[in-house]
Amino acid sequence: MSFEKVAIIGLGLLGGSIGLAAQEHLPGIATSGFDADPKVRERARERGLCATIADDPAEAVQGADLVILCVPVGAMGSAAEAIAPGLRPDAVISDVGSSKQSIAAALSAALPDHVVIPAHPVAGTEQSGPDAGFASLFHHRWCIITPPEHAPQGKVDDLAEFWKALGSTVEIMDAQHHDMVLAVTSHIPHLIAYTIVGTASDLEEVTRGEVIKYSAGGFRDFTRIAASDPTMWRDVFLNNKEAVLEMMDRFLTDLGMMREAIRAGDGEMMFDQFSKTRAIRRRIIEQGQDDARPDFGRHEHDPGDNEQE
Repeated sequence: MSFEKVAIIGLGLLGGSIGLAAQEHLPGIATSGFDADPKVRERARERGLCATIADDPAEAVQGADLVILCVPVGAMGSAAEAIAPGLRPDAVISDVGSSKQSIAAALSAALPDHVVIPAHPVAGTEQSGPDAGFASLFHHRWCIITPPEHAPQGKVDDLAEFWKALGSTVEIMDAQHHDMVLAVTSHIPHLIAYTIVGTASDLEEVTRGEVIKYSAGGFRDFTRIAASDPTMWRDVFLNNKEAVLEMMDRFLTDLGMMREAIRAGDGEMMFDQFSKTRAIRRRIIEQGQDDARPDFGRHEHDPGDNEQE
């Protein structure tokens, strides 16, 4: 891997975790960081999220041969424009967003003369901010890289090696396919969680607070997902609109079929569906993407128990 200095723009959960992980797993690489919020920069210095924290985005990227943008999807273009004056001509520009087509377009438009190789570490928690990051966040998690057709293969390989060094398993994928897959595995589940928790909130007055008081495990898991960063997820839905709407239509069709099965008393249909989904859960555990312990091990407050983006 040829990278010698990595600059991280945005020092929340993902940016902070990349900084900590790089310092732990790649001690020979210099790290620098920037965040638009002065309070975040100060806290990043206190935690040592990067070796140096700059007060200007162009200053942060000076000398960096890899720049990773860890800002909300909707801010990628403006963040790229802000770092442009300080970039090396041969710097690789990447990111961590979960909507790859829109990000690739925004970064390429803002930095037409640079190598842009989008990436998406499929890892995270419901926490955000500079105190949320930890070095092991990417261990045994996927990082999907979506290089454009013209991307130099050597640079793609270098970026893959970087993520592997941080503990990730790397997959190369077409950006359009990525957006469709993530719409169903991540974006729709978050949308459902935000919606059902919002419905419960609307019912609180009717139920005299009993929705919160008697929350069962399933609802508690929904609230954990629905506690994710609202700015980030607003931008995800707006920037992966087509894939999200397509998957939402399919989900609503399946939900309608389940409603009719309940209305008709079709227990066989429900049993078959529930058996299929139970098998999927077992396959996720077998592949090491979650924990089979009671309550998924969350009672132990394991920081590595991630809600994926």
